[in-house]
Amino acid sequence: MPDLNRQSKRKAFSPASPIGVFDSGVGGLSVLRAIRRELPSENIIFFADQSHVPYGPRPLEEVRQFSFAITRFLLQRGAKAIVVACNAASAAALHALRQEFPETPFIGMEPAVKPAAEHTRSGVVGVLATPATFQGALYASVLERFAKGVIVLQDTCPGLVSQIEAGEMDSLSTRRILEKALQPMLAQGIDTVVLGCTHYPFIIPLVQEITGPDVRVIDPAPAVARQVGRVLEAAGLRQPIGSAPAWQQFFTSGSPQHLDGLLPRLLGETGAAAPAVWRGLKLTA
Repeated sequence: MPDLNRQSKRKAFSPASPIGVFDSGVGGLSVLRAIRRELPSENIIFFADQSHVPYGPRPLEEVRQFSFAITRFLLQRGAKAIVVACNAASAAALHALRQEFPETPFIGMEPAVKPAAEHTRSGVVGVLATPATFQGALYASVLERFAKGVIVLQDTCPGLVSQIEAGEMDSLSTRRILEKALQPMLAQGIDTVVLGCTHYPFIIPLVQEITGPDVRVIDPAPAVARQVGRVLEAAGLRQPIGSAPAWQQFFTSGSPQHLDGLLPRLLGETGAAAPAVWRGLKLTA
């Protein structure tokens, strides 16, 4: 029997309803930034699960449970669509989320192996991502579909997400993590680097310093933002250009003060994050 309550909730949504965006931490802000550039009239609710960051080393089932609870939290606040702005959560949960919430449009992340394979000249590309991303079926499917005939080198960059969460975008420790990952890839002839974690676009300048100008760095966030626009348009939920000024609301399961302090560096603006508390596998604000 159809869930009439869930259906009625979906009918109440309108183009003015917000997009829900979530990540294990501040990495999802790189996707939020791209969505705002692509869709400046859209309202957005952003959730950072900073009490559990990073997701990458966690078991896939645990990340899936977090993703379900966060989705419910965002839907309760009127989200008309959910952007899983986290490669690890997309790998662990995107398929299951679409099955559990079939009335909700979901847009997820996948490592941009396809454009890397299409444009590489050397036939060797590097992918920087977390263990959960590399372990997921989504990544395996991307390799199978798009990376035939291309050598794909991988590195999990241990500690890099935590460095970015701490605001260490250009520190010596962050550089050392990247050099350890990238120098062996450069020695094997990569000409393209795929950023397979939403935290990593914030350190593109440092990546480019290490790789040099001849190596292309692919940030998937702009392509994801364009897909959000297409999905909303197809669902009749896209906010028209020139609508009332868009608003953003930030939640974190970690320290709101810490997130507030990072917003000027990562988004170029100030904000006031609200706390959200885990009680078992349920989120409350």
